[in-house]
Amino acid sequence: MESTIKYDRPPYGIIAILMIGAFISMLNETLLNVALPSIMKDLDVNASTVQWLATAYMLVNGVMIPATAFLIQKYTVRRLFLTAMALFTAGTILAGFAHAFPLLLAARMIQAAGSAIMMPLLMNVMLTSFPPEKRGGAMGLFGLVFIFAPAVGPTLSGYLIEHNSWRILFHLVSPIAALILIIAIFLLKDKKGKVDLRLDKLSLLLSSVGFGGLLYGFSSAGDKGWDSPEVYVTIIIGAISLVSFVLRQNKLEKPMLNFKVYKYPMFALSSVISIVIAMAMFSAMLLLPIYVQSIRGITPLKSGLLMLPGSILMGIMSPITGKLFDKFGGRVLAVIGLTITIFTSYMFSTLTLDTTYTELMLIYSARMFGMSMVMMPVMTNGLNQLPARYYPHGTAMNNTLQQVSGAIGSALLITIMSNRTKTHATELADSAMKHVTGKPTAEMVAQMKEQIGMKAMLEGINDAFLVSVGIALIALVLAFFIKRAKQAEDPEELKASETKVVNKLAEN
Repeated sequence: MESTIKYDRPPYGIIAILMIGAFISMLNETLLNVALPSIMKDLDVNASTVQWLATAYMLVNGVMIPATAFLIQKYTVRRLFLTAMALFTAGTILAGFAHAFPLLLAARMIQAAGSAIMMPLLMNVMLTSFPPEKRGGAMGLFGLVFIFAPAVGPTLSGYLIEHNSWRILFHLVSPIAALILIIAIFLLKDKKGKVDLRLDKLSLLLSSVGFGGLLYGFSSAGDKGWDSPEVYVTIIIGAISLVSFVLRQNKLEKPMLNFKVYKYPMFALSSVISIVIAMAMFSAMLLLPIYVQSIRGITPLKSGLLMLPGSILMGIMSPITGKLFDKFGGRVLAVIGLTITIFTSYMFSTLTLDTTYTELMLIYSARMFGMSMVMMPVMTNGLNQLPARYYPHGTAMNNTLQQVSGAIGSALLITIMSNRTKTHATELADSAMKHVTGKPTAEMVAQMKEQIGMKAMLEGINDAFLVSVGIALIALVLAFFIKRAKQAEDPEELKASETKVVNKLAEN
């Protein structure tokens, strides 16, 4: 039995407003990364402190997203979007005028609270507005926002920072955000019947501590090391809270996040593949800028421009991939896309001190092309199997797990890079000393240290890319099990319709 949703003409006006809002909130997530050195200098903070502008943003997202399934069911699209956009706008304005780091950090967290609601809300509207056979094309447009906005952020940021203060990043976004909020107040209209849902406060606490603990722990691992109590204690507390959260959700009649979505095999498979891909995807986004800027001495603007063609290609491909998904299904696209991703990741694991700028740009663009064929088709195929009432839970689950797996992936790869760099540095130093004849001068020692440091970091980056090849290989094996999903029957709807039939027969 198909879902009871009647697919009338999709609300294109609502979708357009939501997409623009989601675009600038996603753009904002990566816009600040290139500006961190400028903020350190201006607000007189060190690297580990300034990193909290990115970590805290991710933490708030990880904590807020599980609650979005409840919020989407409880409130109208209008009410949720206006609240999200108001929070985002307020945070952006405050950040632009923040003259102390704690105020800037608070502003970023307010921004994140708004941003966390927007993406699951947009995805849910897309799912309920289009029938399964047309959903690939629609989700392709969603992918344009999801992929293109954060990818173009570093390039735009690099250009703006080279000519202005870091505050321009917020001053530029705040009037656009305010304009979207004003337009939404007048144009965004939808109705929802009164829903009797209450938020389980213990579930909210457990999910906040669970996802927050894991994100904080893995995000801190790259800086503090895995043996730091601050890292492993928060991860253990997060894991225990998360297990308690899952057990509680299975007992509740109306859970905050419904783990019954994993009863549907294609959704469960797509979820695992998405987690693995999110972990692998972060390798190039994190490691390539380190290689380009720290080893090759290329400016932040040129570093951003290096990634721009790949980002544009991924943005162009997203709607095309959606159409191909409608025609051929997810398996063919995922297998081809992952094969390209694995090959290009392997090429990144063989970087040298002489790899040309053009080579880097071509490999990165090819990698982004491969990934454009995987993320949205796999996710859409999984969501297509869910009964309609599980859509908010499915989208919230996907968004939450991507945040967590992204944090875990980035921490894992940066830690591998750091540890392997130290190992290679020791090996290279021992090898160099064997070939030194006589007593080396201070100048020779300094020059040798610099060369060993660069070579060791290069090898560390190559090793981390090699690990990302292994991660992507797991996703490729799983992709062969993908089948075109059909919307499953909703047991509760089926039960309700059977009850009606029995009642009618009884009346007759």
